Amino acid sequence: MSTKPNLILVEGLPGFGKSTTARLVYNILKEQNVAAELFLEGDVNHPADFEGVAFFTKSEMEQLFLKHELQSEMIKQHMEEYESGFLIPYQKLHHKLGLKLSPELLDSLMKKDIYELPLEQNQYLIEKRWQAFAEQAKKSDKVTIFECCFIQNPITVGMIKYNASKEKVIQYIKSLENAVEALNPLLLYVSQDDLKFSFHKTINERPKEWFDGFVNYYVNQAFGSEHDFNGLEGTIKILEARKQLEVNILEELSLKKEVVNNSNYDLESYQSTLEILIRIYF
Repeated sequence: MSTKPNLILVEGLPGFGKSTTARLVYNILKEQNVAAELFLEGDVNHPADFEGVAFFTKSEMEQLFLKHELQSEMIKQHMEEYESGFLIPYQKLHHKLGLKLSPELLDSLMKKDIYELPLEQNQYLIEKRWQAFAEQAKKSDKVTIFECCFIQNPITVGMIKYNASKEKVIQYIKSLENAVEALNPLLLYVSQDDLKFSFHKTINERPKEWFDGFVNYYVNQAFGSEHDFNGLEGTIKILEARKQLEVNILEELSLKKEVVNNSNYDLESYQSTLEILIRIYF
C-alpha cells in the first residue's frame, strides 16, 4: 500500500478557513502534477456524504406516493435503492435539475433528510456511504480532498442536534476513520487562536441569512436548548464546547494529522506553510 495519502480531510470550526485550506491544498497538488479531486461543503455530488438527500424505508416510500400522488412518477424516476430503502436527492432535483417540486413534497422530503434522521440511523447510512466510497477510491491513484464531512457533520448531528454523549460522537467519527483506513488518510485541522474574533469576522463577511440560519440552528437544537443558550453569545459558547470536543477527537484518532494555524489571515504565508506540509507527504 502506498504511503502517500489518497484522501485528505480538512476540518476546523466555522470561519476558521476550511474552504480556503481545501482549495489551496487542491491547487498545490495540481502544481505538483498530483491528480486530485476536491469536494467542498454543500456539494450535492459528494461521493461519501449526503447533501440534501432524503432516505425512506419501503413502507415510508409507499406513504409518500399516496400523499403526493401527482408527483409520484417523477419521484420514481429519480429515487435510488439503498440499504433496504430509497434515497431521493431532493436538493439536486430542485436546484440543479430545475424540477418543480411542490412545497408540500419538498417539506416531506426535507423532514426525511439523512441529517434529520435519528442518530443511529444517520450514522449507519453515513458509515455505509464512506465504506462504499473507500472501495471505489482505493482502485485509483487520485487524491480526494473532503472539506468538513469527517468531523463537522457527525458533531453537528451528534452533539449539536441530539446532545449525544462525547463517547457516542467519538465512536461515530472513529467508524468513519476505520471505513477509509485503506486510503491512508491525512487530516488537516485548521485552528485559530481566538474563536470569538474569528467567528465575528465570519459574521461580517457572510450574508445575514447565513448568520441567522446558523445561530437559529445552533441554539434551538438539543445541546443549545439543554444549556439554555441564546443568540450570538450562546452560539459562541456552543462553538467553544464544540472546539473542546474536537480537541478530544483529535487525540483519539489514529490517522495522520496536522494542525495548521490560520490566525494571521495572511494568505501568502499560509499557502507557504501548506506547501511545506504537502511536500512532506507527496
